Amino acid sequence: MKKKIYVLFALMGILSIESCTNLEEVVLDESFISNLSEKQAADGIMAPVYARLPDIFLHTNYFAIQEISTDEAILPYRGGTDWGDNGIYLALHAHTQTSTDPNLRNTWNFILQGMSRAITAINTLPNSKDPIAKTYLAEARGMRAYYSMLTLDLFGLVFVKNDIGENSTILRGDKAVEYIKSELLAVEPNLETNVGPGRLTKGAVWGLLARLYLNAGVYRDPYATAVTFKNEDLDKVIEYTDKIIASGQYQLARDYFSIFNSDNHTNKELVFAVDQRAELNGHNRLAYFSLSGDQFPLPAYPNANGTDGPAITSDFYRTWVNAYGSQDPKVDPRFYRENLSIYSNPADSCVAAENFNINRGILRGQQYGLIRRNGVFLKCADGKMKVGKLVYDTRNKPTLAVDFTEQIDFTVAGSNYNTGYRVEKYEFSKKSVSGRNFGEADIVILRLADVYLMRAEAKLRRSNDVASALADVNTVRAARTYSAPAPALTTMSLDLLYRERGFEFYWEMLRRTDMIRFGKFEDKWTEKSNTDKNKRIFPIPQTAIDGASNIPGYLVQNAGY
Repeated sequence: MKKKIYVLFALMGILSIESCTNLEEVVLDESFISNLSEKQAADGIMAPVYARLPDIFLHTNYFAIQEISTDEAILPYRGGTDWGDNGIYLALHAHTQTSTDPNLRNTWNFILQGMSRAITAINTLPNSKDPIAKTYLAEARGMRAYYSMLTLDLFGLVFVKNDIGENSTILRGDKAVEYIKSELLAVEPNLETNVGPGRLTKGAVWGLLARLYLNAGVYRDPYATAVTFKNEDLDKVIEYTDKIIASGQYQLARDYFSIFNSDNHTNKELVFAVDQRAELNGHNRLAYFSLSGDQFPLPAYPNANGTDGPAITSDFYRTWVNAYGSQDPKVDPRFYRENLSIYSNPADSCVAAENFNINRGILRGQQYGLIRRNGVFLKCADGKMKVGKLVYDTRNKPTLAVDFTEQIDFTVAGSNYNTGYRVEKYEFSKKSVSGRNFGEADIVILRLADVYLMRAEAKLRRSNDVASALADVNTVRAARTYSAPAPALTTMSLDLLYRERGFEFYWEMLRRTDMIRFGKFEDKWTEKSNTDKNKRIFPIPQTAIDGASNIPGYLVQNAGY
């Protein structure tokens, strides 16, 4: 009998619900792959399981959902002409989103497509004779569990199916938590330990289990007035974070921004990440999204610029100011990295192309950079790149300085192109011709600092172990020795830990989940006054509801939508 390999059809639009209920597939005869070795065939089956991650982690997908819905990021209708998009970013920030939001739909689709590809791999890899198939099978099953964690966190439900020909069972609450837990525990023994952050490893599974146990109280009852943290869950958080730290495999980076550099694939702080190395054709969207349209980070590419997208809210910026009092927040090396000397010395207006790097972190005030005229960068007499004060030439507003202000809101004044302090956390890829694509920085899903801070939180919630929690937090702060580290804290509480998570993980797509767990998501902040607890999870996209309408009662819309 001929061997057959199942290849998943691309699932688009309203077909997304079928990706978890009735997979469409093409069966390819073995003659089609006769020139592949068993290892190559196994690689080809496994690769699609991870391939949707860059799409999920687009700026307008998971980033928007996890950040613009919080007190960290806001995206107004820029200048009354840009980022209007029928008000979806305004609604997301104000918690008035609807089931027709295209970014929610796209995120849903990509997650379910990743899950579908994992199911296809689970059903196909047992036919492989290569020894790697056992590891790949564990990875595929673990990735199905990870995609399920995403749907549970974002939409409050999990799809369960094992065979490509069956309909999915939908789980919510405790049953969903127990399913994901059991899947991660089942695959852990067969995973590798040292295949890099772009694949699911034992360390990654330990970290995902810690994250699952820490948020289990939210997932069991997402609308509860107060989250119930079970001691047995918190014990498991401590157990799995201990495993990661004790493994010695991971290391806190002394240079905070190196975690987000284009060459971060080998950074030992990364536990699990979206692999975006050059040959994988990753995207640069998390780097360009917040920058001004007149910030051009690459001397080689005069078309690679920012988009004047989201900025941080004044509320979030004020948490830094309040923490450091009379000192400028840049005393914390996580806040800002100055790479252009012209900011400190206005005479340094000529920079060799190979030495030009834009500043990183939270960008405030007047911005300096490459000056472009008629599509060409100006140069100094010695051939170096000319740098100077930037204005909004690309917007045909040459009298408007690229001078980022603290104020940003939905008013006309607060929506101008220059409003809001910007964030340049991920390095702008040196090969990003258009500014959008060819990003090489791995996108962080889980890193060691989060492991330490999860352990600190579990210890505080479990027994109010202030001393141990403080030690974990200060371990992370003290590790950043590329410049003077942030001053050590002298006390610890849940409120201080929440603030610390904001400082450590801003712009890393953890904020919404953190706010819900800490009971902050119904608070008021810039342009957001909605206190409806139903908004903790998002609406199931209407296309998915419509696609499942032939099965009465199968897919029920979340409360409040």
